[in-house]
Amino acid sequence: MQENDGIAGLSGQPKGRRRARLARELFSGVYRSGQVLDLREIGERYELDEDSLLNAFGDLESIGVVKLSGNHSATVLSPSLKEMKEAYEMRASLEEIAGRTAAAFLEGNTAELRGEVDAMLAAVRSDDLDAYAEHDIKFHRIILEASQNGVLRRVWDTLAIDLRMRAAIPKVTRDLYDSAESHRPIANALEEGRGREAGLLLRNHVETILEYLKRSESDSGLQRAFRRDLEDAKAVQQAFFPPQTISIPCLSYETFYQPARGIGGDYYDLLSLQRGRWGIAIGDVSGKGIGAALIMASLQASLKFQALKPHLKLSTLIGDVNELVYESSPKNIFATLFYAEYEPAKRMLNYVNAGHNPPLVLRPEDGSCEIFRLPSTGIPVGISADPQFASAAFQFEIDDVLVAYTDGITEAENRQHELWGQQRLEGLLKSCSRKSPKEIIKTILDQVSTFANGQPQRDDVTLLVMRVQGGCDD
Repeated sequence: MQENDGIAGLSGQPKGRRRARLARELFSGVYRSGQVLDLREIGERYELDEDSLLNAFGDLESIGVVKLSGNHSATVLSPSLKEMKEAYEMRASLEEIAGRTAAAFLEGNTAELRGEVDAMLAAVRSDDLDAYAEHDIKFHRIILEASQNGVLRRVWDTLAIDLRMRAAIPKVTRDLYDSAESHRPIANALEEGRGREAGLLLRNHVETILEYLKRSESDSGLQRAFRRDLEDAKAVQQAFFPPQTISIPCLSYETFYQPARGIGGDYYDLLSLQRGRWGIAIGDVSGKGIGAALIMASLQASLKFQALKPHLKLSTLIGDVNELVYESSPKNIFATLFYAEYEPAKRMLNYVNAGHNPPLVLRPEDGSCEIFRLPSTGIPVGISADPQFASAAFQFEIDDVLVAYTDGITEAENRQHELWGQQRLEGLLKSCSRKSPKEIIKTILDQVSTFANGQPQRDDVTLLVMRVQGGCDD
């Protein structure tokens, strides 16, 4: 994103926008450290009256950006990343609490939030950093106010979070589109009253911005070379997925995986187990990109390690996987996981669904099909140290089709910000029971693409489709 000139084009802007530009330019290096600023000249340059100017510089002094002098001047200081880091860590906790509480008041009432997301994206497209900052602040302020928690508001103001958000924008410009889009699932969770999820998404959003800030401060040639090397990580990640040559007795199958970025946090696997059983897994790590991919690799390794050991209960197995993921992952990172063990001879599927989208079983019936859901039997892995997971079983019949997927399918969005949704998926699958797994995947992807109508892919997409065949009876 190209920044506009820091001096021109201020006339007619709202006072808040002019103060936002002043803060942004102090943080982005327009004024060098040690430079002495004449406040009268600054007031004229940014068209701020004396009271507004003194208030702005008072706020800036409180976060260590300038040092005011008695002769109506101020010295520019180097902002402290350590102080910003500490403030953002506290902000992450504030936002998580606010999101959990605000959900009860914002359920079914998030039009204003969605409008702010649209305004942020419009600001990204027009390279208007100051407008982006104001809409970003307003989005988070709406949630803070909806929490009706006066203590949170006072701490927020004491930490000068609004000002810090304005100051951070110049340092995250190349990630600004992703940052804007990350507000949308927060609004979706609040719209549906899912307070716990909204709180975790808010915390994850703030911690991601903090990582962007850290990266911008240490953007040396060596680290740029390191990031170029990470572009090759896509090929490495592909090695985690099972080869297409795997043959499972009396099952035909097809898979599809496409990350929203070069690499992602979706996961699927097929494991050959003892006594002729097969492990079938699909999961989705919170977040996207490199961080999610690393957690995905940890999840895959943990699951494979546990699944290949002798075990009696799937609930215990997933409990052990949860413990490994919980201990090895950053806090507030979690993964939904559907893991099943299939016995071809009995056509029996035993499974645990740890908070994942319910896989669907299609059973042909008079030209259409009956649809069975395999619902959640526990919370996502990695959230809690010692949760309880229940197991369940499903008896397949010949010609049944299993369709497992991640939320990149159901949460694909069109230009009106509508989600494709579970209902559309199930409606489409009712006419797909006689198609091959490959044809079913193509049909789903074609319909999602048509619905999105050119909107960019926002989340990783994974599909795993299996058809039960005869010939393996005891």
